[in-house]
Amino acid sequence: MTSENCDSFEVNSGQVSATHVAVLGLGYVGCVSAACLANLGYRVTGVDRDENKVANVMSGIAPFYETGLEPLIRDNVAAGRLRASTSINDIADADVAFVCVGTPSEKNGNLGLEQLRRALHEVRDSLSERTKPLVLAIRSTVFPGTCEETVIPLFRDYPFVSVVSNPEFLREGVAIKDFLEPSLIVVGGEDFDSVERVASLYVPLQVPPCLVSLRTAEMIKYACNAFHAVKVSFANEIGALSARLNVDPGEVMSTLCEDKKLNISPAYLKPGFAFGGSCLPKDLRALNYRASRLDLRLPLLESALLSNQQHLQRAIDAILDLPARKLGVFGLAFKENTDDLRESPVVTLLEQLIGKGREVRVFDPHIQLDSIYGSNRNFILQQIPHIGRLLDDSLAQTLSWCDHLVITQKLRFDLALQVKEAGVSTTDLVGTSLAYTALPAPALAV
Repeated sequence: MTSENCDSFEVNSGQVSATHVAVLGLGYVGCVSAACLANLGYRVTGVDRDENKVANVMSGIAPFYETGLEPLIRDNVAAGRLRASTSINDIADADVAFVCVGTPSEKNGNLGLEQLRRALHEVRDSLSERTKPLVLAIRSTVFPGTCEETVIPLFRDYPFVSVVSNPEFLREGVAIKDFLEPSLIVVGGEDFDSVERVASLYVPLQVPPCLVSLRTAEMIKYACNAFHAVKVSFANEIGALSARLNVDPGEVMSTLCEDKKLNISPAYLKPGFAFGGSCLPKDLRALNYRASRLDLRLPLLESALLSNQQHLQRAIDAILDLPARKLGVFGLAFKENTDDLRESPVVTLLEQLIGKGREVRVFDPHIQLDSIYGSNRNFILQQIPHIGRLLDDSLAQTLSWCDHLVITQKLRFDLALQVKEAGVSTTDLVGTSLAYTALPAPALAV
């Protein structure tokens, strides 16, 4: 599923008013979601065990402070679009039920699913007389696989119940604005009709939703939050080092943000092969060295090279696990459209493949050993002295020899066509990291 699937969504006013949405849990996410969905015109029933929360909502009072929430609750309760209850039976005719209960951390860092399981059991126990379709939309933050292994099995005897994941992206203090003016809407599931049903609820917001698989929807919330945490930590570490070097941290970061092509952009945010070259490794080492001389620890920046090394090792291990003995490698430079071999991760890959007894041939359209010189030539000859014997003059030569082709650079269209016509099996380390980690998903220990 992709976001392209949302373009045809249309919801008329009659359908909006006729849709009954249940929200299980009137905590921070649930109460904001319930009030905002009611404000979009849906009939919303919030359910919570806490009688005080329910009483507050029914009195038009927000159970907690959030900018703009109380007037939204008051107006929609008065209009008859929003109500609250302590009884699960009050959602008997709901079309969609959003599960918004807490999933707090346990001592070991794992998610606590007790509230989720309890809410799901209450829903299941209320279904004995029901035949009307119900879409369960898990809005709570849960680890990938939770819907498949914890939620769906509880409803196997109820074919009219389907499960989707609809993670929330609400920031405290601006949650109403985030809901009504979302930067991202994600709905994931395996039943497309149910995914569309939940996605259609957001049509009044005029933001195309991203329709994805169930596990992807669960994972994207973690990816977003992890990215936000990394951004905060990165800015703080650069700020700390800048200050120690008598450089204005605000000026550094504000200038960095002016680059919308590489810095504040999708650039570099596609899973692929490890980084290399003459800049990134060298400059990270220099930053970390200078910080250490200032008695300053920068754990995020210190871990970047280690993370890159681990990522490269995962790729190497996956290639070594292949049954093929004759391995062709496309690409030797650290990236496409260059002949720069310095700190190329492909060189490390080749070293380990050769060391483990694999037969290897390499083709790179921009590498002619007789044409490279200086530190570039010295680097490759120092690492792999016999590299000249491994290099092919054409991709066709490599394809005719190898049992399996490892792709470490983006292929030009004509070269990709050659690979396809050759019919050789491939592992694309650049196209997606899943190319070499596509193993069966392990069962969740929850």
